Amino acid sequence: MSQTYAAGSVGTGNATSLADLTPRRKLQLALGVIWLLDGILQYQAFMYSKAFPQMLASGAAGNPAILATPITWNAGFIAHNLTAYNTIFATIQVAIGLGIAWRPAVKPALAASVVWALGVWWFGEGFNGILTSSGSSPVAGAPGAVIIYGLLAVLLWPADREAPFEAARAVGRRTAQALWLILWTSLAYFALLPASRAPHAISQTISGMVAGEPGWLSWIDSHAASALSGQGLAASIVLSAACGVVALGTYLPSGVARAAVVLAIVVAAALWLAEGLGGIFTGSGTDPNTGPLLALLALTFWPVHSAIKQKAIKQKAIKQKAITQREGA
Repeated sequence: MSQTYAAGSVGTGNATSLADLTPRRKLQLALGVIWLLDGILQYQAFMYSKAFPQMLASGAAGNPAILATPITWNAGFIAHNLTAYNTIFATIQVAIGLGIAWRPAVKPALAASVVWALGVWWFGEGFNGILTSSGSSPVAGAPGAVIIYGLLAVLLWPADREAPFEAARAVGRRTAQALWLILWTSLAYFALLPASRAPHAISQTISGMVAGEPGWLSWIDSHAASALSGQGLAASIVLSAACGVVALGTYLPSGVARAAVVLAIVVAAALWLAEGLGGIFTGSGTDPNTGPLLALLALTFWPVHSAIKQKAIKQKAIKQKAITQREGA
């Protein structure tokens, strides 16, 4: 009887426990779950109403005409057959999530997610307002959640090379560090733009998320908005400084790098609360916003302990031996 070996499995049989999966495969599956959530959210009634293409069209505001015109045209085009197009959009996102979860389709699914992410960043998010005169704030989701999906797809591309952290396996350590530096430096920069540093900018952004939220989340965001009222400059400086420290974290010794990764997760959690969890409980949220994605990205940069490296090498050897035995049978 033939035996099936799932990615990262060290056992035999058709069932593979989560514990048997490699850290990289677990991270891929986490990304797949977020894509599935996006697809489910896209099936909400709000997305089948006129409000959805109107929301898409609003992304053109403030962008250069050469980029804004296609956004407006796309929103109008979708509005003509909203039911069909929105169903297609939702199904594509569900398919990407399922593709990442199904081992044989992981590469096509990750590749498709990069293409889809770039398209949504332009036509769906209007580049999250980062090209407008006042810029955008990390509290409002800058530089755009969907672009982080694409970055994660690149960093989590299936690869077996030895590396100090998972993000470096596919693209190499220096490239992975450069991508991390660019992202977190950009967050530090966006935190200092007028969209963040104006006296009431951050508080108004947070309070704008409250409508439709469940009571407990509304309470958190309302009190946070109240506490930050008039404190935009101070809050933006603190946020920018934290992002700057995180940006340099992967270049530091492993012990300090771990602390920087933990700080990145803390910042991601704070941003997610400020973002109202992406509006996923309001009936109009299309994705969980940047918080969970930044946290997932941070985990891909967690320094690999030597013991974990040895376990991964052992798992790879066992898997290769099983494949050889199966081919020789």
